[in-house]
Amino acid sequence: MKRLLLLVAAIGLTAAAVTLSRSQNPSSSEAPADLQVRVEERNPWTHLRLNNDPADFQFAIVSDRTGGHRAKVFSQAVEQLNLLQPEFVLSVGDLIEGYSEDRPKIEGEWREFQEYVCKLQMPFFYVPGNHDITNGFEGKLWQEKFGRRNYHFVYRNVLFLILNSEDPPGKMGSIGEEQLADARKALDDNKAVRWTVVAVHRPLWTAADLEKNGWLAVEKALAGRPYTVFAGHIHRFRKYVRQGQNYYQLATTGGGSRLRGVRYGEFDQLAWVTMKKDGPVIANILLDGVYDADMKRPMSEEEGVTWTNRRPVNPLRGKVFFEGTPAPNAVVTFHLINSDTKRFTRAGDAMAEADGTFTLSTYAANDGAPVGDYAVTVVWWNPLVDAEGKPGPNLLPERYAKPETTPLRVTVKAGPNEVPLELKK
Repeated sequence: MKRLLLLVAAIGLTAAAVTLSRSQNPSSSEAPADLQVRVEERNPWTHLRLNNDPADFQFAIVSDRTGGHRAKVFSQAVEQLNLLQPEFVLSVGDLIEGYSEDRPKIEGEWREFQEYVCKLQMPFFYVPGNHDITNGFEGKLWQEKFGRRNYHFVYRNVLFLILNSEDPPGKMGSIGEEQLADARKALDDNKAVRWTVVAVHRPLWTAADLEKNGWLAVEKALAGRPYTVFAGHIHRFRKYVRQGQNYYQLATTGGGSRLRGVRYGEFDQLAWVTMKKDGPVIANILLDGVYDADMKRPMSEEEGVTWTNRRPVNPLRGKVFFEGTPAPNAVVTFHLINSDTKRFTRAGDAMAEADGTFTLSTYAANDGAPVGDYAVTVVWWNPLVDAEGKPGPNLLPERYAKPETTPLRVTVKAGPNEVPLELKK
């Protein structure tokens, strides 16, 4: 009996000590019911408020796969998504190469793509891109396979508004009146959601006439609510801020790219979105940094597009100076001159480093340029882009900005080329 009384007393003293330690150390709040840990007077943690609000969730967004897709990228991204385990995956379109009315060919491309996404351990939500529904046949096939081209859904009080930027059929880069009516109704029916996520293929807000392409009407319908927009199409990452909201133009998930890295916005990625109470937290994950527990990359048989019309290139390095000093971040573009028509075809480009040096890229990162005569344009925007994604003021004379007026002419020869560009006021 004496031992029992001592045991009861000891338990009481321990409970009192824990209670006292909690009251004296407010940073160590009471542990959640599913966390078992002993709280003492001093504790080796910051707090016990676990980052597991039941309203929070994670989803991933994949960007353009096509427009000259590269081998073993998107298919590996599927396996990487299974490692990351989002609750679902959203796309921004351009899933097949398309641009054809050859039924066996297009059906084969869709079959290949669906063989990849069916391996996902979570839902995949389609968004149409210009490669997917570029003509009447492809649009009809989309209807047969997936039905709607624009739709919406709500998850955990977040509205997901999926728009079709190739509307009406046959007109690229716009949103038609019927779709606008659907979008307005979806927004009116879901006024109380805590956030709205918009997914659309083209970054329509970068067009010259937003009233004509329907985007201005979309923004008017979205006004007064917090929202985030995701798009692709350009194959280059860029963040915009419009109407006080964040707009993301994603890079690629296997689509054609020169892959010059983060500075150029050219990389393979997925966007990892954590939806919190006060809005989404965006993490841009580069695919070349996702490995499994054994540090192995998943293998696949996905074939890429084989290019047969590319001319041989020659390495080209140069320096760009304005009034004798380097022009860091100046954009240098080579325009091939057609000797017969005297017209210009945009070819390689580069961005100058801090010391004015640049390395030209035409088909791939730092590959150079084909043999030929070129007009060279140079623009030096400061800043490169503003918060709305628009170029800043050009610090150089305007004559250097157009191939028709620039005095800079370069002949690229076989073998390595060194090109000094001296610009004057």
